[in-house]
Amino acid sequence: MNAPTKLGTAMGRFSTLLLLIVPLIIAGVAIDALGSPLVINIYTFLCVNLVLVLGLQMFMGNSGILNWTYVGFVGIGAFAASIMSTDPSLKSMGVPNMYPFLTKIQLPVIPSLIIGGLVAAAVAAIIAWPLMRLSNAVGVIVLFATLIVIHVVMNQWDNVTNGPRTFFGVQAYTTLWIALGAAVLAILAAHFFRESSLGLRLRASRDDRFAAAAVGVSVVKARYLSFVLSAFVGGVGGGVWAHFITSFSPKSFYIAEAFLLLTMLVIGGQGSISGAVLGTTLVTLLREGLRQVETSLGNSGLVGDVFGLTEVALAILLIVILISRPEGIIGGQELRWPLWKRRKPAEEEGV
Repeated sequence: MNAPTKLGTAMGRFSTLLLLIVPLIIAGVAIDALGSPLVINIYTFLCVNLVLVLGLQMFMGNSGILNWTYVGFVGIGAFAASIMSTDPSLKSMGVPNMYPFLTKIQLPVIPSLIIGGLVAAAVAAIIAWPLMRLSNAVGVIVLFATLIVIHVVMNQWDNVTNGPRTFFGVQAYTTLWIALGAAVLAILAAHFFRESSLGLRLRASRDDRFAAAAVGVSVVKARYLSFVLSAFVGGVGGGVWAHFITSFSPKSFYIAEAFLLLTMLVIGGQGSISGAVLGTTLVTLLREGLRQVETSLGNSGLVGDVFGLTEVALAILLIVILISRPEGIIGGQELRWPLWKRRKPAEEEGV
């Protein structure tokens, strides 16, 4: 095989990564050089959302199981990373009842993000084995109930999370380039997980778990490992989110945020990484645009204060997509190069 052929093969194999990552980097460079602070902030938030949605896609998109619990792991990672990295004086002032050994800790942000992911993965590893034995409506209900349990614990454990009050003082570490780097790593992780043997076994259990079990796939084990890995990515993403927002409370990781992440994933197409990226981009831009509309209408004094326009519009969009294209805009397909293949004439096909 000559060099051009090898290059063409490599381009075809990794074309999805190139089509997703290269435009993201180009947009980041252009926005950093030419964008206003508002545009830079929206792009940074988009990249943070990509990390969170891709972590969700790794399990939900490959298993077909609606994972309500995921946003709870995002919250666990956010709190754990923030506690590890926040200045002790700010922690003692913001969370007066925090355990002394936690108050004294201060680590660099990167190790704190990894610890946040590990804590989220550890919690997932403890609770996931019996959950992964369930399927269909029962499994979804139990995962939703688990989210409620996690939320109540975060809301009441004021020695760690400051209870229902705001946890503040987190270092503003997540810049445009940090968020972009995290988004690129998340795309790579989701891609190589999808192509791994574990990802293949998980999709086999999604398509037909009885047939998968019949050919030797341990369905519960595949789901379990994938669930824990997804929780790790979500925990790291939660830490990146926390160091961008810098102040938050347990209500930031409950039903409203879960609905938003699910909307981003489902609209683009939960079965593919390309769908997750497209859905996240569309919903983030739409959400930020509608927020600006809400603010403008409220300040104009013509219609008074406008609340809920963003949520209503996203809900309507989700309903339309689910009715017209239940598999999402892209569905289970990945973007590949060339995007459009020229159809061969009938005589070339030997017809």
